[in-house]
Amino acid sequence: MSEHTPQGNANEQVSSHRWQVALGSAAGLLTVAMALLYYLLYPSALGKEQPVPFSHRIHAGVKQISCFMCHPGAAEGPRAGVPPLQTCMLCHEHIIIHYPEVADLRRHYNDGVPVEWARVNELPEFVYFDHGMHLLRGIDCGHCHGDVRAMDRIKQPQKFTMGFCVQCHRDNGAAHKCSVCHR
Repeated sequence: MSEHTPQGNANEQVSSHRWQVALGSAAGLLTVAMALLYYLLYPSALGKEQPVPFSHRIHAGVKQISCFMCHPGAAEGPRAGVPPLQTCMLCHEHIIIHYPEVADLRRHYNDGVPVEWARVNELPEFVYFDHGMHLLRGIDCGHCHGDVRAMDRIKQPQKFTMGFCVQCHRDNGAAHKCSVCHR
């Protein structure tokens, strides 16, 4: 008698089908896991690319360098400003000098060629904003700029619209007359 009876073929087909379902499920789970891992490691919502890669996560987060080390203008007046290369070289004259991005930064510095950083935060010229005044009132930088210590590339967490600012002033009991911001 042959081993391949209709019953035998049916069992083999069911077994084969179970394997296909199991492999398909495993492939689906693997795909979901890989997509999740990709999203966690390489977030799609990165900020603007800069001419020389710079990680605020490393500098402000891991190394705990104060915002004011690189952006002293924030404590003194309306513009935080972008640090001059001399500020970068205070550390990178001696630290990880052979790292490719730092080597590029050093070339800019040694050749006297400024790095043209891509602007991330910008207000219209008709808006007056004073970082120092907000800092004196105890407003943390992260309120407007997000958790910079966790960002490699800076991304604006929200648009700086008139509505955003007026609502913040209302929430914090600050003046919200037109002349406060429009001078």
